[in-house]
Amino acid sequence: MSQATRFAEEFLTPNTSAAYRESIAKAVEALLGAFPTQPYSGKSPAELSALLAGNILPQRGSPIDEVFEKVRTIIQHSVAVTHPNTIAHLHCPPLIASLAAEVIISALNQSMDSFDQAPAATMLELAVTRWLCEEAGLPSGSDAIFTSGGTQSNFMAMLMARDACIHSHRNWQTQWDGLPPDASRLRFLCSEAAHFTVEKSAYQLGLGTGAVIHVPVDHAFRMIPKALEEALAQLREKKLIPAAIVATAGTTDFGSIDPLPEIFALAKQAGAWLHVDAAYGSALLLSDRHRKRLRGLENANSISMDFHKEFWQCISCAALLLRDAGQLRYLEIHADYLNPESGEDAGVPNLVDKSLATTRRFDALKLWFSFQVLGREKFGEMVDRTIELAAHAALLIKRNPALELIVEPEYGCVVFRYRISGSEDGDRLNSALRQRLLERGVAVIGRTRVHGRQCLKLTCMNPTTSEDEIDALLQLIVEQGGQLEIP
Repeated sequence: MSQATRFAEEFLTPNTSAAYRESIAKAVEALLGAFPTQPYSGKSPAELSALLAGNILPQRGSPIDEVFEKVRTIIQHSVAVTHPNTIAHLHCPPLIASLAAEVIISALNQSMDSFDQAPAATMLELAVTRWLCEEAGLPSGSDAIFTSGGTQSNFMAMLMARDACIHSHRNWQTQWDGLPPDASRLRFLCSEAAHFTVEKSAYQLGLGTGAVIHVPVDHAFRMIPKALEEALAQLREKKLIPAAIVATAGTTDFGSIDPLPEIFALAKQAGAWLHVDAAYGSALLLSDRHRKRLRGLENANSISMDFHKEFWQCISCAALLLRDAGQLRYLEIHADYLNPESGEDAGVPNLVDKSLATTRRFDALKLWFSFQVLGREKFGEMVDRTIELAAHAALLIKRNPALELIVEPEYGCVVFRYRISGSEDGDRLNSALRQRLLERGVAVIGRTRVHGRQCLKLTCMNPTTSEDEIDALLQLIVEQGGQLEIP
């Protein structure tokens, strides 16, 4: 047997299709045979470390059936994202259509950086991103790129906002000359409930977290336009520059949507870049009933969208939309072996030109595939369903004297507390209650702090969950809380 023949059996070709089918079938069998039936097994980090101990790279390989037996352990002790009691995070159960598309994505293994590595994939991504821009209401001349998630999208938006601001004020090319001496004057403004990646981006971009101004929020955790106006006035007095204003459409804890039209008017007046972090809330575009909540999104300079949230795609799948495709010049660097300028002149689309990443997956396929299989109507109904579930949970919480609703949900997030009946530390008990549910494997619920108090959180992402299951979960929380109160 030649060396080439010996290795050929390890790769997918027309000649090895039977072996590929058998491997995929065995993978499905292992997955379904060990699929967790409860939210989590309850194993601690130490217990999992012991279970998974072993030789990572043995000298010789093992039969695939033996390896799948080991994989079963990983499957059994994973979080069951499809379980109705897995309701902690913006962590969705994936569509079967998305799972099917992942098989094709992984097998084709297209690299989305250059056209010659992913010709059809490049053109499909361009088609999908054009549609996304149109759906968001952005004008002709807009553009978008798939990203790994909201963190990368927000960072890219802040990077372009920073460089556009510096170029506008100083005619300074940050790409070549680095930050100017007075870059410390730049500020990013966002609400107190904005995602932590605004601060993370600020320090990664050389401005420091001190460059982020947190604008107060109202009772529903939405940015207060008047407070933003006052913050901008203070910056003017101090001769500081508002490089970007970040509005949030769907905060992580509350699902709150900032008043986009009012924020846009202030951003325009201040000459600031308006970025809308709609990683969560962008799914409302699919809902006929709730799309109006995103009024003003069309005015943004940039928009973050996550499809591995309420578009129910496998992780990872997201995009950054830009009002002006010309702003992508702040990301563009040419390499002769990958995206030479001659290719650009010839009209060859190399997507690395507008991405922070070089190698990227063909994630556009699973979003497109899911759209084709389900259709707009069903997607919209699923979004509506998660909002209904959150409203139902909030109503039950208000009716239960053992529970306290923190704020009426605007979207799918429900923040609440277990009320203690005695003098015990409420923060300690709420924290212990969540941990107890996790360790017993009966529920994975969220946590956050609101006005200094430890709270619990349900994030309704699963449209297959029933009202009865929400009822049962809340009753379980009350029962377990009561047991913790007993000395």
